[in-house]
Amino acid sequence: MRHNLLISSLLVSATLVAMPAVADQGRFIATGGATSIEGSAGGGIVPWATLSSYAEEGQWGATAAVTEVSVDDFRLSVLGVSLSYDNRIELSAAKQTFDLSTIGGELKQDVFGVKYRVAGDLIYGDLPQFSVGLQHKRNRTFALPSAVGAQSDSGTDYYLSAAKVWLDGPFHRTWLANITLRATKANQIGLLGFGGDQNDDYELQPEVAVGMFINRNWAVGAEYRTKPDNLGFAEEHDWYDIFVAYFPTKSVSVVAAYADLDSIAGLADQTGWYLSLQATF
Repeated sequence: MRHNLLISSLLVSATLVAMPAVADQGRFIATGGATSIEGSAGGGIVPWATLSSYAEEGQWGATAAVTEVSVDDFRLSVLGVSLSYDNRIELSAAKQTFDLSTIGGELKQDVFGVKYRVAGDLIYGDLPQFSVGLQHKRNRTFALPSAVGAQSDSGTDYYLSAAKVWLDGPFHRTWLANITLRATKANQIGLLGFGGDQNDDYELQPEVAVGMFINRNWAVGAEYRTKPDNLGFAEEHDWYDIFVAYFPTKSVSVVAAYADLDSIAGLADQTGWYLSLQATF
């Protein structure tokens, strides 16, 4: 209940501090990215070095997002919110519900994140934008993860991201590239707990994303996320998606994707669709 209250408080705070002026001026459209499945700014499955909303120096911004991922045997539902300030720091929270459609039941997890831009700029200058972040995760349905060998119901991921935009890239289009290096113990991003009977140490996992803007409102791209393999009962595989993003205004974005999650809990060929709707204030 304490974590649900924290998420609710963040959502209320996001509405209260949102500044309408941010949506009408300042940073270029889409430079805040979308909301990832763990609540932080990024793509669908990878956090980027970008910060949510369009908050400039001295400004607050906020986002709220609803995401659904549906594959052959599972469905992931995510509610995410974030606050950003000064184009420097981002606070985020996400509530994940993983529906075990085939075997029955569900897994639930809360994710609380902090991201800080340490150097560089997404568009201007020679340096990429560098951000550091963490995501603290608490699994609220630990009976199943514990039964399959998970060592803990909570864990914290630490990551470093670098992102850069080229306004006149190949084919005279705007391109974005991001690379993230994550230290994690999470099994299936934490939905199956943290650590396992095969490994209970942090591992470094690279994650990458690339996107091309067809015009100022439409983008296409792909993401790839590597993951540790800590549990002996079933091999864990990497994830990837191919996405289309639509930014009609700075206030709204929609991301649709084909998602390939490979094998989850021993059930193979988990492919399907991803859809996320984000509102920015």
